[in-house]
Amino acid sequence: MLKEQRSVMHSDSITTECSDLTPHDHPNSGSRANGIAAVSAAAFAREDERIADFLGRGGKRRVLLIGGGGYIGVPVSTELLRNGCLVRSIDNFIYGHQASVSGLLLNPGYEMMVADLCDPKALRDALEGVTDVVVLAGLVGDPITRRYPDISRAINNDGIQKCFDVFEEFNLNKVIFISTCSNYGVVAGDALASEETELRPLSLYAEAKVAAEAALMERRGRTRYHPTVLRFATAFGAAPRMRFDLSVNEFTRDLFLDRSELDVYDPDTWRPYCHVRDFTRLIYLVLRAPAERVSYRIFNAGGDCNNKTKRQIVDHILDRLPGRKVCYRDHGGDPRNYKVDFSRVRQELGFEPQHSVSDGIDEIIGLIKAGFFEDVDLRRNYYGNYRLAGADA
Repeated sequence: MLKEQRSVMHSDSITTECSDLTPHDHPNSGSRANGIAAVSAAAFAREDERIADFLGRGGKRRVLLIGGGGYIGVPVSTELLRNGCLVRSIDNFIYGHQASVSGLLLNPGYEMMVADLCDPKALRDALEGVTDVVVLAGLVGDPITRRYPDISRAINNDGIQKCFDVFEEFNLNKVIFISTCSNYGVVAGDALASEETELRPLSLYAEAKVAAEAALMERRGRTRYHPTVLRFATAFGAAPRMRFDLSVNEFTRDLFLDRSELDVYDPDTWRPYCHVRDFTRLIYLVLRAPAERVSYRIFNAGGDCNNKTKRQIVDHILDRLPGRKVCYRDHGGDPRNYKVDFSRVRQELGFEPQHSVSDGIDEIIGLIKAGFFEDVDLRRNYYGNYRLAGADA
């Protein structure tokens, strides 16, 4: 066991809200006010009282992050620590990215366990004294699951679902499972995918997420804890375990460096995007929300402002980096195409993203100009989910 620090990159640097929107869709519009009003201060106060009873006198929330050393896990740790939670993280660092947690190790409220979620003893050890769990772990993304299909099934299917079984042995409060909007696959025309839209997973990654969601939801009435599924949009933005295999981050870096023409496949397909720091806010919001609002609920995680095509993302970048060369190509091998409806998370939890895609582009350009990420070509696997450490030997 390691004790971990806390600093990492703080979220103060960008506070502008989604600036690419019409006034109707802007986070400061009436829809945001109505969403926040839906979860009243009194409801949060009642939940705080319930949690105080759950913890006992003077107790603190201890949140277990399964997969807490990754791109999203480290910023989530920072957010939870900042809000007074104790954090325990379990991660086996399959991409050799141990350095990502170095900014947390000196924080007395942080604990790091280097272990595999598929090890039941390690998982049980990690769950001792925990009040809440966030399941971030797994082989994340379509390319890595295609490269290692057997390992993917062992972790994303068997491993995750066995975690749900082990959770039953402990007196947990809330369990948040991180799923993906990739579950929607293809949504025809201009329709928006809501949480009720038929799921059409097109990859091993999405198939495993759909199966795990079903396995969790079918436990209704049998669990002591309150489970919530968050279907994440595609992440972007800066984090200690930076990833440059995600569209916004990758396109921004490649066009900034301007080494060659950027090939963009299927440029007019739609996806939703969300800044990593907005995800951290949402996770903490769910942990704090009244249990009856989030128990056995599924929420699309993101905001309408960040539904974008690849061409729109590139246009935002070219506004800042004119003259770069881009070649748009069809038939790239990834048929996914979906816009997502985020009205439920806005109306029921009052969540809106504070960062637009343009904000994320500006953030990454600023960091590259400041000399960050100069070792990406030398440490490719640290900056993306490409190969598993030791799996190709």
